Order: sequence, then structure tokens, then C-alpha cells
Amino acid sequence: MDSARIRLTDLSSCAGCAAKLGAAELRAVLSRVRVGAPDSRVLVGYGTGDDAGVYQVTDRIALVQTVDFFTPIVDDPFDFGRIAATNAFSDVYAMGGRPLTALNIAAFPEDLDLAILAQILDGGAAVARDAGVAVLGGHTIKDAEPKYGMAVTGLIDPANVVTNARALPGDVLVLTKPLGTGILATARKRGVIAESELTEAVRWMTTLNAGASQAMLACEAHAATDVTGFGLLGHAGAMASASGVAFSIEARAVPFMAQVLDLIRDGAVPSGTRHNVQTHAEFTSFAPSIDDAVRVGLSDAQTSGGLLVAIAPERADALLSELRAHALPACVVGEVRPGTGISVT
Repeated sequence: MDSARIRLTDLSSCAGCAAKLGAAELRAVLSRVRVGAPDSRVLVGYGTGDDAGVYQVTDRIALVQTVDFFTPIVDDPFDFGRIAATNAFSDVYAMGGRPLTALNIAAFPEDLDLAILAQILDGGAAVARDAGVAVLGGHTIKDAEPKYGMAVTGLIDPANVVTNARALPGDVLVLTKPLGTGILATARKRGVIAESELTEAVRWMTTLNAGASQAMLACEAHAATDVTGFGLLGHAGAMASASGVAFSIEARAVPFMAQVLDLIRDGAVPSGTRHNVQTHAEFTSFAPSIDDAVRVGLSDAQTSGGLLVAIAPERADALLSELRAHALPACVVGEVRPGTGISVT
């Protein structure tokens, strides 16, 4: 295979987090898994569909652990590595933890130049250095479809774990990054936009959520999740369900990257996003005035997206100020109410 002419996205059936198994399918699988007796040291398991697991070691120390890997979302190997690593660290940040170590996970075609794999791993290593994370090793297998990611271990204070299950009625919802990576990546994969038109998406996908995590901890956020393959509505729905509340989202307040809504109208929608739209219809009600493109965009399968944070209204301005100090265009996109499900107005 001529590595000088290959586009990594041509080798992937789904791009980035759009490759995730659907939320409904995943719940059906996990419901059939037999777990052992409850362990009091497990502070957060997979029962609420949270971002990472938390295991208490001492009164003041707990481990926060996650794993994430996916197929190429961009063609540049170094950028693919950077995006995958940033995305893997995000789950730790969403819990309020600090990532410490990582292990590479890679699948790679036998007939593809190994120099490409080296560039992918180098991209991951670059982000790890920026995050202060030690890469200890990893595991590789042969596969016709390239895949890369990391298993990450971090530390967290057991008294300050931020889960997706503690949003309270009256809280406001703050989003820290704009939406649209799935749409833009699909448009590029289909040749609808040029590589240069992915610059904004790559910049956000390689922006660590470390600053957002620090800000939400400083402002005593009640709950948070990162927005990835299940889209804003999917992750918001899981957060609302785990918290036993309803979310109201103001569509006009949700930021989208340039061209995204027009590309949706032109049909550049990944299969993962289309699947999300169908799933989210089960718990989401839309005001009649909501544009069809916006409805799809709210379900777009994000890769390395921002955090969705629930915080008391009197602390919202402080959080926004902290986030903007980290160069994040954060904004209030909704509020928490009694009830169930999501309403979009």
C-alpha cells in the first residue's frame, strides 16, 4: 500500500466516536453481564453510564480509570493521535480527576507503512506530555482498519468526585466547546470540504478539557459529563436520567462550528449521528420552531467534545469567567427542571 497516497479515513467505516456502539444496544449488552458482589470501594461503576470508573484506595485517594479508542477521524496520522489521546483523557477530566498514566491501544493494517503508526503514537505522546501524563507502554494488534486510543489512570479526591448523577432542579447547564465535529469529519471524508476547512474542528478536538475540569471544581459544579459519541442530547439525556431530573435546552444558545448546519442540510451526516437522532427521539421533545438541521446537530456524534456542566445559578457567572480565562467559549445552554427527559425550545 502506498502510504504517501493513503487517506486514513478511507480505511475506516466510521470516523472517531461515531464508531461507538449505540447507547440502547450497549445497555442491552450490559444488562446481560453478571457482576460480582458489590464492592464498597467502587465509588462510581458503570451503573449510571458515567464517564469513568472511580475506585477508592484511601480516605483521601481514589483511582479514576477509563479507556477510549476509535478509528481515524482525520487523515493526518499525527493529528489522529493527538485527537485520540485528548479524547481519552477527557473522561478523567469530566469526573474532576487528574490523569497520571496511560497505555496505548493500537490496531494497524499489515500492509500499511509502520511510519504512519509511529506518527499516530507520536501524536498521542505529544498530548500526553502537554497533560503531564506518563505513557507506560501499550498493546498492538493487526487489523485491516486502523484504531488508536489509550487506557488512562488518574487520581481523584473521593470527596470531590463530579459524577453525571447529581444535577439539581434550578441548576443551569454550561457547555464548554462548540458542536459539529462529526458533521465536519464526514463532509471531509466525502470530499465535500477541503482539509483546510477541518482546522477549527481539529483545534477543538485537540483542546484538553483540563482547564474546564479545573474551572468546574473551583466553582463547585454539581454534575458534569463530556460530550462525545452519543451527541449533546445523548449525554445530556444520560445525565438527566442518572440525576432523576429533566433538562431544558435552548437551541439558539448552543454553539455550532462554522458550516455545520449548512452541511447537515446538504446531507453530510454520519451514520452514528443518524442513529443518535432515532434514539434521542425517545426522550426528547422539540418545539415546532426548531430547525431540522439543529435537531440533527444536537445529536451529532462528537469526538473529543467539551464538558456539559450542571451548576447552581448563583455560581454560573463565576464558572463562565473561569472557563473564558482558559480560552473556552463557554455558554449557558439550558437549565435543570423537575421531571424526566429533555425539552428543546
